[in-house]
Amino acid sequence: MCGIAGIISPNQEHINTYVLQRMGDTLRHRGPDGEGVWMNEGKRVGFSHRRLAIIDLTDQAAQPMHYMGRYTIVYNGELYNYIELRDELKKVGYKFFSNSDTEVIMAAYDYYKIKCLQHFDGMFSFALWDEAEQTLIAARDRFGEKPFYYFNEKEVFVFASEMKAIWAAGIEKEADYKMILNYITLGYVQNPADKTQTFFNDISSLPPSHYLLFRKGKLSVRKYWNIDKQQLNTIDQEEAVTKLNELFAVSVSRRLRSDVAVGTSLSGGLDSSSILYYIKQFQPKDVQTFSAVFPGFEKDESRFIQTVSNQLKITNHIVTPNEQELYEDFEKLMYHHEEPIPSSSVYAQYRVFKLAKENGIKVLLDGQGADEVLAGYHRYLHWYLQEKVSRYQFFKMRNEMRSLKKNNIKVEWGIKNYVAAYLPSHVSLALEKREYNKIAHNHDVSKDLLSLLKGREWDGIHKPVVTKLNDILCFNMMEHGIEELLRFSDRNSMAHGCEARLPFLSHELVKFIFSLPADYKIKGGFTKHILRKLMDKKLPDEIVWRTDKIGYEPPQKKWLDAPVMQEAVTEAKTKLVQNGILNKQTLQKKVIPAHAHDEKNHDWRYLCVAKILGR
Repeated sequence: MCGIAGIISPNQEHINTYVLQRMGDTLRHRGPDGEGVWMNEGKRVGFSHRRLAIIDLTDQAAQPMHYMGRYTIVYNGELYNYIELRDELKKVGYKFFSNSDTEVIMAAYDYYKIKCLQHFDGMFSFALWDEAEQTLIAARDRFGEKPFYYFNEKEVFVFASEMKAIWAAGIEKEADYKMILNYITLGYVQNPADKTQTFFNDISSLPPSHYLLFRKGKLSVRKYWNIDKQQLNTIDQEEAVTKLNELFAVSVSRRLRSDVAVGTSLSGGLDSSSILYYIKQFQPKDVQTFSAVFPGFEKDESRFIQTVSNQLKITNHIVTPNEQELYEDFEKLMYHHEEPIPSSSVYAQYRVFKLAKENGIKVLLDGQGADEVLAGYHRYLHWYLQEKVSRYQFFKMRNEMRSLKKNNIKVEWGIKNYVAAYLPSHVSLALEKREYNKIAHNHDVSKDLLSLLKGREWDGIHKPVVTKLNDILCFNMMEHGIEELLRFSDRNSMAHGCEARLPFLSHELVKFIFSLPADYKIKGGFTKHILRKLMDKKLPDEIVWRTDKIGYEPPQKKWLDAPVMQEAVTEAKTKLVQNGILNKQTLQKKVIPAHAHDEKNHDWRYLCVAKILGR
């Protein structure tokens, strides 16, 4: 896990050691264990690298790394199947001079060319310079665990793990006010219709599952992988549970490959507890876990965390963030994130990684991705029920409704849901119209900002046509949902020189789960049903079969009600009025504290926007 940056230009004036060093210095937190700068002979390509040493801690694994006298790479991430790939490449004649996965990427590219990406099981972003072809090849992992930003204009191409390194190269920092408008009014931290867009003009994000080629000033971006949401596996549930066990065990075991200490986060829910159970199968010795708890808060997970800790006999470390610490850390938090974040849940995760670092742990396994892959959120229930209705499976639908009610899970259901089941495209348009109206009728946003964006009102508004559960799951996995969570995880872990590994995002595991019928994911009033069946009797019933876990949530409403945070929100609103984003009447409104997952989380959004604008 590292920080990468670089510049490509036919003009040597744009590339020098000083600029590359400066870019690398801004990424020091991502790689505190080493640094390196390289320029090719013609000084038309320059790379900078900050190293977080996880696999092969020797100097042989330092970057920028060279191979075959032709390739040079800067790389951020981990190939979890690098051992298997290296063995395959050795059989066809390739030699290796380190025990790192970095060298495997270059050998794999030389042998498979761009198809090497299909062979990688991991999280990664890398930039590979091919001196023979005078071509830059850059790629990002399938789900977007690792970031890759770039600027391309005239005769300069600049890239980096974080935008602050691009600004350090002299690129102007200029906010995209349409992205800010969508965030303030809708809570969007990404543009689902254009995943290259960021909150800053002229800086693009390479989308997940994509690679780019840059040669002789020409840039092309292409997709190399997608989820097949149509494939249907007909195996019975018992076989499916067996297969899930095999794939999940492989995923966890590979993500334990490390030359430094590995721990895991523990939230008290099924996902993180399942990961911990499997870690214990491979590492029976004491495993260190890390949790954020909030005693007295109605959604505190302390009791469940303790239940799992007692059964699996592990050492759990806890942190209890509060409003004063949030206030003191907020500027630093936003410095690392660069773009707005949706709620204070991100801060709770930030503190968990800080806790891990304080206890000497560099690698944390985490349960992110499980809810998106396995339909874990309650909001997926009506899509599942609509799938049953659209296929005239009314008996199954009614049984499921009764089971959900028995489990005290409330699902709002009415005539609109029946319409949605039979007219999904109309519903998609209606939802887009609703989002547009939230923007147009928001009374806090200034008329100057709305007029500035005239003609762009619909930019970034996109709702999918959903005919089955897999449609919305695929949308959240590949277009709008999981990538933003992965961005938060990357920034929070890297802020503390830690690495986050996510076993539920093995692409083979994801591919298999998507091939299963919807009834394997939601059944009998339970979400993530197949995972619950897998973990039944392995973990306590109150963990496996609980239905009240709705997400990672701190007491944000209480925090924002504190005088110090009320003052911070008021100051933020004042800045946004001065910048022509909010109207003056907004200053007359009281600060309204909201829960972390509240749709009307506006005051939190004002805090974030004021901070990223930096003026």
